[in-house]
Amino acid sequence: MTRPHSAPRRPARARRATPSFVAAAPKVAPLAALLAGLLSGQALAQTAAQPGSTEADAAVLPVVRVKVSTKVDSTEGTGSYTSGASQSATGLSLSLRDTPQSVTMITRERMQDQAMASVSDAILYTTGLSLKATDRGRVGLSSRGFDITNFQFDGVPVTTSNIGGEISSMVIYDRIEVVRGATGLLAGAGNPSAAINLVRKRASSKIFTGTLEATLGSDQHRGLSADLSTPLTEDGRVRARVAVGTHRQDAHIDLENTKRNVFYGVIDADLGPQTQLRVGASSQTDKRNGVYWGGLTYWYSDGTRTDWDRSKTTATRWNQWDTTQQTAFAGLSHRLDNGWRLRADLNHYKQKEESLLLWATGFPDRVTGQGMNAQTYHYRSRPTQDQVSLSASGPFSLWGREHELLLGLSHSRARAGWDSAKPSPSTSMGDFSRWDGSFAKPVMEAPKVASRETTVQSGAYAAARLQLNDAAKLIVGARLSRWEKDIQGSPTILHEDVVTPYLGLVYDLSEQLSAYASYTDIFNPQDSRDRNGKYLDPLVGKSYEAGIKGEFLDRRLNASAALFRTNQDNFAVSDPGFFVPGTDSQTPAMRAARGVRAQGYELELQGELGGGWSIGAGWTQYSARDAQDQDVAREYSRRLLKLFGKHKFVQLPGLSLGAGLTWQSRPPAQSEHPVTKQQTDIGQPAYALLDLMARYELSPQLALQLNIDNLLDKKYYDSSWSGYTYGKPRQFKLTASYKF
Repeated sequence: MTRPHSAPRRPARARRATPSFVAAAPKVAPLAALLAGLLSGQALAQTAAQPGSTEADAAVLPVVRVKVSTKVDSTEGTGSYTSGASQSATGLSLSLRDTPQSVTMITRERMQDQAMASVSDAILYTTGLSLKATDRGRVGLSSRGFDITNFQFDGVPVTTSNIGGEISSMVIYDRIEVVRGATGLLAGAGNPSAAINLVRKRASSKIFTGTLEATLGSDQHRGLSADLSTPLTEDGRVRARVAVGTHRQDAHIDLENTKRNVFYGVIDADLGPQTQLRVGASSQTDKRNGVYWGGLTYWYSDGTRTDWDRSKTTATRWNQWDTTQQTAFAGLSHRLDNGWRLRADLNHYKQKEESLLLWATGFPDRVTGQGMNAQTYHYRSRPTQDQVSLSASGPFSLWGREHELLLGLSHSRARAGWDSAKPSPSTSMGDFSRWDGSFAKPVMEAPKVASRETTVQSGAYAAARLQLNDAAKLIVGARLSRWEKDIQGSPTILHEDVVTPYLGLVYDLSEQLSAYASYTDIFNPQDSRDRNGKYLDPLVGKSYEAGIKGEFLDRRLNASAALFRTNQDNFAVSDPGFFVPGTDSQTPAMRAARGVRAQGYELELQGELGGGWSIGAGWTQYSARDAQDQDVAREYSRRLLKLFGKHKFVQLPGLSLGAGLTWQSRPPAQSEHPVTKQQTDIGQPAYALLDLMARYELSPQLALQLNIDNLLDKKYYDSSWSGYTYGKPRQFKLTASYKF
């Protein structure tokens, strides 16, 4: 969502100009090329056909194995939980084993099995990623202790996270690729957390085909979707695809209901044997009524802890939080005879948001329920982004070996800000224990301009994959960035000549195992302000990762083990007791912490185990502390387990059963106690959630699927950001799908 996670605010965006910043980084050697398919050569077994050769001779001849990085356009129809290649980390098309960072795939098969309706559903089961509901309208995303701010569409980065990517419908996407760690080579500015690449569906079918789905579920969930593909020309060189979806649902929260409508359309055209054009658009509208803002209070007025019902709300009957996301995109690619590929992409993103919300404050009396007050806020925002990128990649020969080189240019402009009305006077909510949303709707002025800002980022980057010998591959790269932000009423902030280097080494230990290591710099301008109202200096640092990766069962199963460390300075942490001067809502002040270090390890397994078994599993454990050995990024759990497995029965054709388990440790979250005024632990104790699925294919076309989430009906709060937000109780979803 476009509004920050802090309490109600009309943020003052005044900011002083800062000097140009050049990231401290080693000079990168001249960038040379990489190999899109590792060694190419003639099979020596051909000598069996030469004069004088025998079958015995051929049997003992050495075999030259050619390892190729496969370009993957779609995971649809593969039935797999993994994929052969990814471009999300470096822009180069690399297998997961040859990518020197941790990569997780959420394929179309996995989306279907777990009935994932939005990107948020996928994040919940992605190794190393944490999703916390700030309230019922916003979420926070993190990886390895840091907020996720980098998104990509089809491998092309967007400037900021203000695109609503986490609520985007799965109707649009073929797969989600997540690269953990710093991704500044492609994105420029950003946190060393992760990049989420949303890969859209393609129009690839040369015959008319499609899928229809109908869904019923808990809380009056009703959904319909259709996904249709068709050729537009007799020879199939021009193809179209349209996917639409609609769903209606109440919530386990009192008063809340949602209506969502989604449209996605794309045309893929083969303009020639080596030239492809792609154009498309999408629109998603979410109308949410009765949505509460800010969470439920932790304490009663006497300092004892609250224990609300999961349906408890602070909303009124007239609360609304509506959003519309629209995208338009075009891509042109051309492959030259020498194997080089030229690519150009244009992307436009537009979001509309309007919210009328109640902000509740205070601590209720345990007996009378009195003590809570509320104000009404009215917001509007219209963020947009425009992006263009050009790239060229291809093989070349050097030192008697084949390598590959990627060169790219990118430019983006993002406009943000919001309008707001003057908040209504603070009014008592009466007996909060009996709150039912009956609160008079105040007469408010129309929203007026509160903030406007424009962020422009340009960059040139290069990456090369060098085949040093038969076993070793070196990836070297660097990005040169220019970052500028204009803020209404404030001097321009400008950072020029920011260099972000990237180094990665992959060494084949065997035909199935590789060891790897990678390094990159971090640069991220910040919006947080200190107790004097000054914006914090850009976050800078270094990110390291090393590990082992394996491909098994004919590359149908990927496994990895990774160690990571991130060192950062100017990391924004709370400055207790201080607020940003001049902010009506008393925005909490932040301070820049130096010597922040996050380090830990991850284990992951994804793909097919054989015998009809598929699995996606991951374990993450890390720490995030400052120079005084104090926890930072306290909202997020330090240990995470993500596990889902499915079995297709050979003895009962058409039947599949699956189960999933997520577990997370207690985060070190704290808040000020209302009586003692001491920082007190308020994080949710460690908990596990169990999910089940069953699917039966009545015919090759028709299937029924049942998903049950939170089978044991565990009561837990999903977040403690500015108050408790409880997670969903046990829910079921029944889906009927028909393919033709």
